Amino acid sequence: MIPKKIKNFGLKGFKSLEFLKALALLTLFAPPAFSQTTDEAHLVSTLSLQQTIEIASDSSLQAFIAKNQYLYSYWEFRSFKAARLPSLNLTMTPLQYYRNNTRRYDFENNVDVYREQQSLYSSGNLSVVQNFDLTGGTFYIDTELGYIRNFGESVYSQYTSVPLRIGYRQSLFGFNSFKWEKQIEPLKYKKAKQQFIADRENISVTSIEYFFNLAMAQSEYDMAVDNLASADTLYQMGEERKKIAAISQADLLTLKLDIINSRNTLKNAEISLKRAMTAFVSFLNLNKGTQIRLALPDRPKNIEISVEEAASLARENNPGYLANRQKVLEAEQSLDQAVKSALFNADFNASVGFNQVAPTFRTVYTNPSQQDVVSVSFTVPLIDWGVRKGKANMARNNLMFTQISAQQDEISLDQDVLMTVSDFNVQQGMIESAEEAVSLANQAYRETKERFIIGKADINSLTLSLNRQKDAQKNYLSALKNYWVSYYKIRQMTLYDFERGRDIEVELRTKMGGL
Repeated sequence: MIPKKIKNFGLKGFKSLEFLKALALLTLFAPPAFSQTTDEAHLVSTLSLQQTIEIASDSSLQAFIAKNQYLYSYWEFRSFKAARLPSLNLTMTPLQYYRNNTRRYDFENNVDVYREQQSLYSSGNLSVVQNFDLTGGTFYIDTELGYIRNFGESVYSQYTSVPLRIGYRQSLFGFNSFKWEKQIEPLKYKKAKQQFIADRENISVTSIEYFFNLAMAQSEYDMAVDNLASADTLYQMGEERKKIAAISQADLLTLKLDIINSRNTLKNAEISLKRAMTAFVSFLNLNKGTQIRLALPDRPKNIEISVEEAASLARENNPGYLANRQKVLEAEQSLDQAVKSALFNADFNASVGFNQVAPTFRTVYTNPSQQDVVSVSFTVPLIDWGVRKGKANMARNNLMFTQISAQQDEISLDQDVLMTVSDFNVQQGMIESAEEAVSLANQAYRETKERFIIGKADINSLTLSLNRQKDAQKNYLSALKNYWVSYYKIRQMTLYDFERGRDIEVELRTKMGGL
């Protein structure tokens, strides 16, 4: 719908008014060609709205940031999942050498004396650990081997081994971090995935803004070229008509003023076009100096979106709702931790296994004896001057505040969905009206121009008709822009493709390789 540029047919040496009229009509309907606005251009290409969105979603700096934020959350969730699996750990002290004076008891003289001691120590432990989410405890299986050699007056070596030991340890009444992580971490990852999709849709909205800003600048530039050509043609016609006294000197001067104004308008339009082009190319992260000619999207098909359906999809998919659930869960986690830390804490550890001590490595695993360990320890806060109680009350108040804030955020999100869907449904009808207005304005301008050529319309009528044509074109582009912005905002809020009738997450799996 952007007006075609009109070729500048100059009028020279006209002999009759009829010839002038015919040539003016040809000028009116002649299609224009796009001209470069910068000498630095090294590439001219045509982009549609969908192509612009695809390039921005893959190549823009915003797309790079969104992708890396998602990948951070992805590997964070992978780490959480890995922590739920058994872990194999090796702890070693390959060499530890001591040479020092240490205090010893002399039985013969019944006194303490300092004696030089030299010893070499080495040990290793191999363990398998499994966290148990339900209780917050940890199961472990391990094996140990140690070696010691003493030097000095009495030289001897010993090996100690724990061939197998099975144990379990946990806090009896304390805070169970495993249970809360199992609830929060999957929700965080789901929110991160939904946020990545929403960020891509936000990039689409931004792309539409840049696209139509450039489209409007190109439209105004084309219209400025067209108007300058028309003003020049009309002025030359006016000179011919002045020779036969068919036009006054005042009207001729007005036509000449129109040429000057059209030239100034063209210069301003050229500056605006350069700025819009630079912003557009920079946003898409393309080479500097690239020149783009935009192809406006066709009139969109009518899509009726129910407010109830959009609201339901938003509550299910929108990362804002998931973020509120995460905040509430984290506040509940903090309250649970604060309350339990205010009480006494008891730690339990129990293990059963075998151990042995022998002078040689060959015999250290022979006939091991049973090793049993059971321990319970208590930590009881007696006087802390209300510190733990204060932290518990703070956590409780924070939970209430978080719940209220989450409710307010959800109400705002519901209202945003309602208003955006309502705007979208209205925009479809406005595009039809804007198209009709463009058609009528173009027809009115052509007829007014014809009437001016034959002397049945004055300069004011022609100028008014031209301004109405410009306004109609701007209103059409604005309506088209508002339509696509509203549609992609709904997609951003619901993460749903209403044209294809499916979640946008399907596209995410395709683009991100199934992550």
